[in-house]
Amino acid sequence: MRHAWKRYLLWASVAAAFAPLAATQEATAKRANELTLARLRPGHSSLANANSLYGEKRRLAPSDDGRVWTWIDPCAKRKLRVEADEQGLIQTLTVSSEDAASDCRGRTSDPAASASWKTGKGLSLGDPKQKVSDLYGPANSISPSVRGARELELFFYAFDWAGSDVPQVMEVTCDRTSGLVVEITLAFPSL
Repeated sequence: MRHAWKRYLLWASVAAAFAPLAATQEATAKRANELTLARLRPGHSSLANANSLYGEKRRLAPSDDGRVWTWIDPCAKRKLRVEADEQGLIQTLTVSSEDAASDCRGRTSDPAASASWKTGKGLSLGDPKQKVSDLYGPANSISPSVRGARELELFFYAFDWAGSDVPQVMEVTCDRTSGLVVEITLAFPSL
């Protein structure tokens, strides 16, 4: 065998040996966690913080126990749902698209509110599902779901690798037909 071929075969075998390591490092490098949704941080922000950001104007009546608050922007067809613990510390945040038609005559969307209903990394309702993996890397799991007649796809991320002081899970729900994000949930410590 010629010396050039031997050198090529040696190089190819070394490259093949390190390829799985490089792929693992690339997947790890792409992995990112999320801390905030709608400018609030589960496990750190309180219902009072949420109320100071979004006010009384579009807030629905709180739940019976006062631990679940919801803000709605009917013209933008978006909803923010906040769940807190007994001390008023936010545990779960969900932003979602609303399919229900609403009467917006004389009303306008509140750009300061629903425009900020996105993740800290910039994922927002209506974004293509490719942006999810571009921002956060591969999901821990992807599963089909149905809501009414709408077929959905759930992307589940566990952030336990990032430490116990960060939100631990995120679910991103996409419409299966359009491929667009229709709901984002960020929770501390878990769903």
